[in-house]
Amino acid sequence: MYGEVEEILILSPSMIRIVLGGSGLDGFRPNESTDQYINAYFIPENASYSPPFDLEEVRTLGDDQRPRPRRFTVRRWNSNTQKLTIDFVTHGDQGYAGTWAQRAQIGDRLQFKGPNGSYKPDIEADWHLLAGDESALSAISTSVEAIPESKPCSVFLVVDGPENQINFASSPNHLINWIYRSAVPNPETALLEAIRGHAFADGKFDVFIHGEAGEVRDIRKYLILEHQIDIESASISPYWRRDHTDEAWRSIKKQWLADQEMDT
Repeated sequence: MYGEVEEILILSPSMIRIVLGGSGLDGFRPNESTDQYINAYFIPENASYSPPFDLEEVRTLGDDQRPRPRRFTVRRWNSNTQKLTIDFVTHGDQGYAGTWAQRAQIGDRLQFKGPNGSYKPDIEADWHLLAGDESALSAISTSVEAIPESKPCSVFLVVDGPENQINFASSPNHLINWIYRSAVPNPETALLEAIRGHAFADGKFDVFIHGEAGEVRDIRKYLILEHQIDIESASISPYWRRDHTDEAWRSIKKQWLADQEMDT
């Protein structure tokens, strides 16, 4: 499956919104998950092929030709217009996906598989706790928009600075806390410290925590030890690892997750 770039929006200095359309999306079937994602394939600049391509065939090519898979949350699927919106985090010239998004032109194509997903806010919960960084912003904002306006919700989002805030729909009962790395002494622990300082309401709360592996792991341990969360029903997962490329993180992620289970 593939989409053609129809719209490009600069949301912040570190995020670009790409709207995909075209007949290549005819088979797109969304699910009910608010963290639904696609596995997109980014082609090296010197590749001898372009979308749509046979994935199994191009996987047999040399390393300088093979597409690089990256996972992205679906920000929005419009069933009426058949358009797919994906928000890309950019880091200058680093990475395949962010670089592709920065260079994208109307008519460019992006091939992918999916969507998949596993989380949807629990409507039976008394309140909701969601936290993460830029990599989780799409999933968190989509989830908040799916939570009833009357339901209490506490959201913690860490970004580089005020200019990196992204607007999304919420209600007065949805407390959105923006944390700026540029304004805290230790950016790597800022998300955990903000959650530690939060006054947890009574009742059952639904949990969605995603982002950098080390930060997510520390928050997970805190919530288990101090708030006795049911880890089986909580959605807590690392999207990336500081100082690791995507490929390096993939190579150690399975062991990382196994080690994490031994934390408590």
